Amino acid sequence: MPEKQKKTIRELTLMLMYLTSWEERDTPEMRAVKKKELEKYPLVRRCWKGYDHDLLNKLSEEGLINATGRTYPALITPEGEAEARKLLAQYGIDTEERRRCSAER
Repeated sequence: MPEKQKKTIRELTLMLMYLTSWEERDTPEMRAVKKKELEKYPLVRRCWKGYDHDLLNKLSEEGLINATGRTYPALITPEGEAEARKLLAQYGIDTEERRRCSAER
């Protein structure tokens, strides 16, 4: 596969991971925590890992996601979120519009 095509697939995958992600508290081993204790844990952005495993490994190596574990959703790192937002802007995709639409549901 040509390098340009690999780069495009990488970028599109990162953008899709970001666009289908959600924020939640980063509790240890994703276990249930009492509501009053939730504030102790930072908010993180997660997404499901239904993508090519080699590509997920590459994004992990680049520090853009953390996709450890077989069943847990991937965690998009702050660097990955910044890169995804940059790419979305580059492709002309408005993430603010996406947030407004999901908030209206």
